[in-house]
Formats: sequence, structure tokens, C-alpha cells
Amino acid sequence: MRVKLEMEVAAIHQIKKKLLQWADQFEEVIWLDSNAYPNIHNKYQAILAVDADYVFQTDSTEALNELKEYRKTNKDWLFGYLSYDAENPLDKEINKKTDYLEFSKLSFFHPSKIFFIKKDGIELHYSSDKENEIKSDWEAINNVEIQDNPQAELNLQLKAKLSKQEYLDKVRKIKAYIEKGELIEINFCQEFYSQTALKHPLSVFQHLNEISKTPFAAYLRMGDKYALCASPERYLSNTNGEIKSQPIKGTAKRKNNILEDRKARMALEKDEKEVLENTITTEMIVDELYAIAEEGSVQVTELSKVYTFEQVHQLISTIICQLNPELDAVDVIKATYPMGSMTGIPKMNSLAIIDEIENFHRGLYSGSIGYFAPNGDFDFNVVIRSILYNATNNYVSFASGGAITALSDPEKEYEESMLKVQAMAEVLGSIVEK
Repeated sequence: MRVKLEMEVAAIHQIKKKLLQWADQFEEVIWLDSNAYPNIHNKYQAILAVDADYVFQTDSTEALNELKEYRKTNKDWLFGYLSYDAENPLDKEINKKTDYLEFSKLSFFHPSKIFFIKKDGIELHYSSDKENEIKSDWEAINNVEIQDNPQAELNLQLKAKLSKQEYLDKVRKIKAYIEKGELIEINFCQEFYSQTALKHPLSVFQHLNEISKTPFAAYLRMGDKYALCASPERYLSNTNGEIKSQPIKGTAKRKNNILEDRKARMALEKDEKEVLENTITTEMIVDELYAIAEEGSVQVTELSKVYTFEQVHQLISTIICQLNPELDAVDVIKATYPMGSMTGIPKMNSLAIIDEIENFHRGLYSGSIGYFAPNGDFDFNVVIRSILYNATNNYVSFASGGAITALSDPEKEYEESMLKVQAMAEVLGSIVEK
């Protein structure tokens, strides 16, 4: 059982900062922030969940099936993450390179304290056995002295796992698979890393979120593991049975000059290759959603629409459907995971070729962070534009990917991949090529 209380707040921006700083005392933290981004269909501006009553975690090959069974008897709020290989349609283990980050296949917790931030106030949802802490917590939150987000003076030397030439060669190998008819499109990624300690992961997240405000930002701490996420992409949401997917495919760099920036936006909208990437990914997701949707309910409400973010313009499609009432929330994830925007077409071939060609363990990268509500509603992002950190192993990592098609130019794909890591590199230090 939970105790619910509403607080009126005049300065939401200030209380958000105080909440996040206050939350850093806990071992389990998830902060989901829309950064007040318009037109993303979010009920709340931000959500904070802290302090686990119980953690459900597994590395089983049946991870999603176990999650489904767990939720049948545990209908409380669940916050957590799904790694890339939480659902593995292949017969063999995928992406079993050396894993320095060591995120589980999935990990969720029941928070004892949840804060839902709206435009004009906050809803507090506390476990009944923590009701007596509401008053003291609220006083402590309001008494937090906001620290100016440090412009993290980190100077990490981030190493690329691939040299530029290796990257170009791998893109050419992928294109050879496409020419043979084994692929139509595939998401190919590369990793950048540093074996060092991050003293203040929250400060790094705050800096990243300052320079790259995105609608699906997340700060996650699960013990010694952290995700500092500036994601622009929603994977899936469920609101009263309406399923929504918003894949991103297609990227153009922002320009400083207003007119030049407008031209870049218009050029992206008409770019044959970028629109093709988005369209074929959308078609695959439409096909997958048919498996869990009420008949005739799948619709594409936006196709290759340009959305603008701090560093880039992106093409986003929106697909909606009504969930078959006989199915469970986890069934939707099982039918679509790993998400189409981070795999390729055909998906099975893409998963196998990703496993062959990439030289790092994806883990939480290209996975998802989010929550399940007691009624089965959920919302999950795509873990991209994100810094991942294992504090025990002193391993810092981020990765970048892009869709490779028959129209791909290897040099341009490399440039796009480097553009997407710009914000993470700015926060952490500089990239040293292999």
C-alpha cells in the first residue's frame, strides 16, 4: 500500500534540482526528466524513484518471462532497466564480448519513495511503512542548498575501440551483406571508454543534461552501476492500453546561424537515405505491433517528422495501437525487443551480424530505462547518448551508432557517429583515436 500526498510548488525548476541532489544519498535512484520538451506525450515533467523496498534482478536467458511472472503477483510500481540482451531471439548468446560494465540483463526495484513532478506541484507516493518520513524528507529537500552544476573539469582520455579505418572497413563489410540480400538495414555501433574513476557521477549527469537537454533524459544508480542518459528517443509507452513507439532514424547537425540551421532541417526532411532509414524501421515496428494489437488499431501518426534538439535535428516517427486486452504489458516488450531502431531488418540477421561485427558488449547501451505502473502502464526510453559507469571496475563507457543501408557512405557514417558522441565527449574530456 502507498500513501499519496500532493504538494504545491511555485518554483518547479528549483525543486527539481533540490530533489536530485537529495536523492544522491540512496543506493537505488532513477530520475526520468522530459526537460519540459513539448509534444512528447508525457503526463509528468519528471519522476524520481528512490530507496528500494525490493530489487528484482536476473541474468537468466528467460529474463522477460521471469519479469512477466514476477509482475503477476507484484503489482506495485517498478522502476529499472532492460539491457540490450534482455530478450534474445537467437539460439546462441549474443554480444558476449568482455563485459566491463556488468549491468544485469534486467534490474528493477520497488521504490519506497516516488515523486511525480508536474507543472505546478509534486505528487508524493510513499510506501505505507515510510509514511512517518514524509514530513522530514520534504523539509530536508526544501533545505537543500543548490550547488551550481560544475562544468565538470574532467580531462579523461577516452579511447575509441575502433580506429577510423576499422570503422570504415566494417561499414563496407556490412554493405557487402546488404548487396548479398542478407540485410536491408542495420544499426552498427562503436564504443569509447576510459578506465578511470568518476568521483561525482551525478555532477557529470547534471552537466550533460545542461548542454544536451532531451525529452527522455535519465539518471540511474543501482549500487555501483550508473547510467547518465541524455536520450532523445522513446522506445515504448503504454497509457491505458494505447501503445506508442517513437523510433529515431535520420540525423543532421545543428548550425549556429539561424538560416543555415533551417536549411539543415529542411535538407534532412528531404534526404532520401535518412528518410528511407526511418521508413523501413517504422515498417518493421508496425509489423511487430500487429502481434500484440487489437485488430485494425495500428496507425502511423507521424512519419519521418523532424524534431529539433540541442546538437542535432532528428527524424522521428510515431506509431500507436491499442493493446490486445488478453496480453500483458511485458508481452509488448517481448514482441518488439531489442527495439527496431537499434537492430535492423531483418531483425534476426541483424542481431547475428551485429554480434559478429561489433567489438564490444552493448549491455545497457541500446537497452532501456523506465517503469511499470501498478495498472500495467509503462514508459521506456532508448539508452543512447548515454555515459555508463561501473564504480567498482572504474570503467566509463559511451557508444554511438547509426543505420547502415545500401545508400550509406562510410565516411559520412563515421562523421555522424562522431557527431552523436559530441556531448558526452565534451563532458568527460577528449577522444583519442585508436
